[in-house]
Amino acid sequence: QVQLVESGGGLVQAGGSLRLSCTASGSGFSINAMGWYRQAPGKQRELVALITSGGSTNYADSVKGRVTISRDNAKITVYLQMNSLKPEDTAVYYCYAQHPFSTLSWGQGTQVTVSS
Repeated sequence: QVQLVESGGGLVQAGGSLRLSCTASGSGFSINAMGWYRQAPGKQRELVALITSGGSTNYADSVKGRVTISRDNAKITVYLQMNSLKPEDTAVYYCYAQHPFSTLSWGQGTQVTVSS
């Protein structure tokens, strides 16, 4: 079983930056892609960014140019560097890992709040 532990959320003013981290632990697993979703109150969960094991990335249009996803395969950790944050970035951010056969593991979520 895989556990994903997130860190780095918090309260920041508009225009500020945050870096989220997510580390996978467990045994007997392999990971293809890792990434982040977010869910704001009253809204559906949406993909923010993902990175494959080969390093290919994909971003939501709403965060392109402001967010960078990176991955340390040795540490089984994915990072989300968020700059120029906006109040509309306020949400709970969830880390996920995609395993073979498209199974998914999820983190517990970390709150990001951007004040105007």
